[in-house]
Amino acid sequence: MLSKPNRKPKRGTTRALTSREKVQAHRKRLRAKGLRPITLWVPDTRSRAFIAEARRQAQLLARSPHHKDDQVFIDAVSEWPD
Repeated sequence: MLSKPNRKPKRGTTRALTSREKVQAHRKRLRAKGLRPITLWVPDTRSRAFIAEARRQAQLLARSPHHKDDQVFIDAVSEWPD
């Protein structure tokens, strides 16, 4: 009879890894692949302050006499080539 490749170990032979150990092992594997961890802080787009500021800036742009040209530029630099 063939054994199953992903069989669970018999009860009591190993202990479950803690979350911390799992994270450490995961990071070790990533570092072995040549990656490194970084912390990247970005604006919280869910915050009321962010939403209010985005709305304020959008309204300023909408009232600008150059808004059509500005939108054409944004569309041009936002398109990815096929």
